[in-house]
Amino acid sequence: MGLLSILRKLKSQPEKEIRILLLGLDNAGKTTILKKLAAEDVAHITPTQGFNIKSVQSEGFKLNVWDIGGQRKIRPYWRNYFDHTDVLIYVIDSADQKRLEETGYELAELLADEKLAEVPLLIFANKQDLLHASSAAEIAQGLSLHMIRDRPWQIQACSAIVGEGIKDGIEWVSANVKKK
Repeated sequence: MGLLSILRKLKSQPEKEIRILLLGLDNAGKTTILKKLAAEDVAHITPTQGFNIKSVQSEGFKLNVWDIGGQRKIRPYWRNYFDHTDVLIYVIDSADQKRLEETGYELAELLADEKLAEVPLLIFANKQDLLHASSAAEIAQGLSLHMIRDRPWQIQACSAIVGEGIKDGIEWVSANVKKK
């Protein structure tokens, strides 16, 4: 199933615009996931110094994915992009156990923000293709995701480079996007 057929499932109203905010620490794989969704080459990805936006217009709907850089100096500006977010996708580098506490802190800050209240959350546990990657279940337990009660959420194991798990995550998004 391609991106356009998945997007057709997201269509809830004519001319509906769906805004997806794609966040996570630097080097988690956000831009690689975005490029994979857009069927673009992922061979040469550079760190995002600001943001990337990909829009797809098809059959009466528009999907906007906002990929915001995850460097520490950029994170305070994330909140400038929260308005009108329909879905939050948070990407975690599953192979970077040293930063699990830091990524958990940043995720908790996002979930506590009023502008993101009740916004469905998809967490991509990326880099599952690496041997020392933590499983999605281990990350969920380490971050106490089971305590999230104010929104639908899902953790999805994936490998952005290989493309595994991304389609499953987007299908979850299509089933849980907030209908406005």
